[in-house]
Amino acid sequence: MTTATAASSIPATVAAARGRFEAGVTRPLPERVRRLRALRALLVENGPALADALFADLRKNTAEAYLTEIDVTVAEINHTLRHLRRWARPRRGPVSLALAPGRARLLSEPLGVVLVIAPWNYPLQLLLSPLVGVLAAGNTAVLKPSELAPATSSLIARLVPRYLGDGTVQVVQGGVPETTELLTQRFDHIVFTGSGTVGRVVLRAAAEHLTPVTLELGGKSPVWFDDDANIAAVARRLAWAKFTNAGQTCVAPDYVMTTPDRVPALVAALRDAIGELWGTDPRASEHYGRIVNDRQFDRLVGYLGGGEVAVGGGHDRAERYLAPTVLILPAGDAPVVGPDAAHPVLREEIFGPVLPILPVASARQAVDVVTAWDKPLALYVFSASPRTRRLFEQHTSSGAVVHDAALVHVAATGLPFGGVGPSGMGAYHGQYSWRTFSHLKPVLRKPLRPDTLRLAQPPFRETGVRLVRRLLRRG
Repeated sequence: MTTATAASSIPATVAAARGRFEAGVTRPLPERVRRLRALRALLVENGPALADALFADLRKNTAEAYLTEIDVTVAEINHTLRHLRRWARPRRGPVSLALAPGRARLLSEPLGVVLVIAPWNYPLQLLLSPLVGVLAAGNTAVLKPSELAPATSSLIARLVPRYLGDGTVQVVQGGVPETTELLTQRFDHIVFTGSGTVGRVVLRAAAEHLTPVTLELGGKSPVWFDDDANIAAVARRLAWAKFTNAGQTCVAPDYVMTTPDRVPALVAALRDAIGELWGTDPRASEHYGRIVNDRQFDRLVGYLGGGEVAVGGGHDRAERYLAPTVLILPAGDAPVVGPDAAHPVLREEIFGPVLPILPVASARQAVDVVTAWDKPLALYVFSASPRTRRLFEQHTSSGAVVHDAALVHVAATGLPFGGVGPSGMGAYHGQYSWRTFSHLKPVLRKPLRPDTLRLAQPPFRETGVRLVRRLLRRG
């Protein structure tokens, strides 16, 4: 069980992190590098223990734990260590002719104390990956691991003081009361990954202190398919992306759109792919996970009545097992996704191993379905047609577009990861993490001589004003 941090001690915990920041211990670049290396050592030296904790929380296979949680975070650290000195280097800033002979520099400085609130589905990666950017930028941090992943939470709470024991990174364990108390404190940035409902709570709390936030909120990430020639490869990539971690991934494919004539072949290919990846009985596979708790299990099983179960559907509440499941939804003249959808499985993010196939008339209609509701966190296109790929790129809005694959953009350390609109705000990973957790401060020097500012000061002279106005307009 997770040991909760007493709510009464949380102000002191935050104050300790702020005291370390104000002491300046995190600002020097060598100290940032040292802490990043310590975080890497935490992951590398405790890999087996971390994998065991992830198995206890989610029945996550060891290989999956390394690939999707441990190694991807180590990759983020390595990428940051390779580039941090260049990112942090002061750079020359442009100065307009109106301010000549002025000179400007851009200096990066840390924000202060950053709160990271992590979800349960990737309880290690989504807690420590933002921390990489927080430390790289020279901040201190307060980490709030998910109480729904108690083994991982407890292990992190024990390891962080061992590897980052100077008080610059604090860990607060617990549930809603502890998170609520944390949100009453003043932070300089908040990172939250989770549902839109809780995201709104975080945003309201942050507004009290005018604290900037990064919200990663998920949503219904759609898929378009029309690549008949490569259907087997598409189905394998689609099944892997959807059913990894038993579908409990914020960027997992949420539903597939294709034309009615393609549905039978796609279902057959998905059935074969599931068998290839997890065997004819995924329940017996050591590589297939389980649902996090009974409440989520019951919610997901309730979706099985929302269409024709074409693949899977087997479930066992005692071990929270739900088989990789493919649903075929009836074709309609005007398919809808969102609160007004006819089928429950299309009304909210599924966040589990249920994949509906929604027949639509064309790629153009699929675009209409996507744009009629909230902007998704990711959009996946499996099409051999450049024209179709451009259609989705140019006429939809989403956190990211991925062609011929799904899920993999999360591991692209050089690309920003984030949502747009209801799927989130802000982005991180690589340089974008460093930028999110830094303030780029302009430093301008305007020499006293020659005193060109005199031209813009009263008493105004027509020739001087005319010159300054001309220079101002040139930018």
